[in-house]
Amino acid sequence: MQGRTRMSKLRLTVLDAGPLNPDKNKLVAFAPGRVAVPTTVGVIEHPRHGVVLWDTGISPVVADPDRGDAYWGAGLRDAFGAHGFTRAHAVDAQLERLGIKPAEVRYVVYSHLHLDHAGGMSCFPGAVHVVQRDEIRYALWPDAWTRPVYCQNDFQDIRTLDILELDGDFDLFGDGSLRLLKTPGHAPGHQALLLDLAQRGRVCLGADVGHQRDGYEAMVPMPWDWSTSAMSMTRMRMRQMERAGIPVFLCHDAGDFDKLPRDGAFWD
Repeated sequence: MQGRTRMSKLRLTVLDAGPLNPDKNKLVAFAPGRVAVPTTVGVIEHPRHGVVLWDTGISPVVADPDRGDAYWGAGLRDAFGAHGFTRAHAVDAQLERLGIKPAEVRYVVYSHLHLDHAGGMSCFPGAVHVVQRDEIRYALWPDAWTRPVYCQNDFQDIRTLDILELDGDFDLFGDGSLRLLKTPGHAPGHQALLLDLAQRGRVCLGADVGHQRDGYEAMVPMPWDWSTSAMSMTRMRMRQMERAGIPVFLCHDAGDFDKLPRDGAFWD
C-alpha cells in the first residue's frame, strides 16, 4: 500500500458511518418508542496486508436531500430515521479525517449487504470485497419482503469489483488475526468478525447478530430477520464465545459502540 506507513501489529478503531433514529420495534419486536443508534464500521490496520474495512455504512448519496429518497426508495429515509445522516458521516469522509485515502483500503469485508452496511461499496473500487457467496446472490435477487433493505443502487459497480466470495468460516489472511464466522439469521450470508489483538485479546464484531443489547440478551427476534430459527442458532454460537471470555459487539447498539475505540483511539 503506497504512501502509508504500516503498523507493526494489528489494530482496530471504529466509526459511526450512519446515525439512525428508527422506531425501536424495527430492531426489537414489540419495543416501544424510537431509538438513536450508530452504524458501526470497523477500521483495521494489518501489519502485512494494510487497511481492512469491516462494513461501509450508508451511501453518501443518502445525505443529499435531493437524491437520498430516490436512491434508497420512497419512504425509507423516514422509516430508518436517516435524516440526521450527513455527508460528513459517510465512510470515505471519515477515513480521510483519519488520514486514510479510499485508495489505500486493501480489503472491504461485509457482515452482510443491507443498505446500512454496504452503502459505501462504490467508494473502494481498488479493494478486494469479501462477502459470503449466498449473501451476494440473495442481495441481487432478494425475496419481495426483504427487497427494501437491499438497495440495488449500492450494487451498481459490483460486477466491476474484485469480489472474494466465501462459503462459511474463513481465516482471511491465514494467520488467525481476522477470522470470519458464518452467522446466518438476520441475512442468509451474514458473518461476524473475530479479531485477535496482541494486547486486547480476541474481540468479535458481531454486526447484526443482534440490534439492541436488551433484545439480544433476551433472545427477542428482529422483524427484519431473514430466518428466526437460523438467528437462534447464531445467537447460541455467540453466547458460547461470550462464555469463553470473548466480547461480542453489536453494530447498532449505542452502549456497545461507546465501549469501542474511536476518534483516533485504537485497540491493538
